[in-house]
Amino acid sequence: MKSKIFKILIDLISKTWNIRTNNIDIIDNSIIAFWHGKMLPVWFYFKNKKPIGVVSKSKDGQILSDLLENWNYKLIRGSSSKGGKELLASIIENLNNYTILITPDGPRGPKEEFKPGIFIASNRTGKSFYFVDVKIDNKYIFKKAWDNFEFPMPFTNIFFEIKGPYNVPKDLNKEELNNFIQEFKL
Repeated sequence: MKSKIFKILIDLISKTWNIRTNNIDIIDNSIIAFWHGKMLPVWFYFKNKKPIGVVSKSKDGQILSDLLENWNYKLIRGSSSKGGKELLASIIENLNNYTILITPDGPRGPKEEFKPGIFIASNRTGKSFYFVDVKIDNKYIFKKAWDNFEFPMPFTNIFFEIKGPYNVPKDLNKEELNNFIQEFKL
């Protein structure tokens, strides 16, 4: 019952947000990355593109999964810490037909630090990735959460600066790929 009320409430509030972007066209069948603490408006914005969302198998991940399924997302469940190899294989397999949304610092951080998954997936498939930087005017910040989760208040303005496309060359060896990841800057 709580989950159903939560989904209805989030759905109603999210419809009041005024989301604007810098109008970068995102190529289909690519990866869209965004920070875990600012994820909610990004999930809402891209729901009509029928992408696949990557969500952890945790209890919190189940709450998010319920919401995303309500928004007609297909889901891949897993994380870098639980089933990482299988998760990466599933992302790579699905990139040929879907756009994949992922939080590269989730599910447990460190906050706003990339884990290597999106770079490896881009390298192995030749697909681009984009990063969505989110600015929320009026928000509630969950300061005790590891990611300082930001919940946008009703009727707030939200701006997405979409950066990219970024491409990881397919011909990199393991050492070159590690160097690429270490040197990557948004």
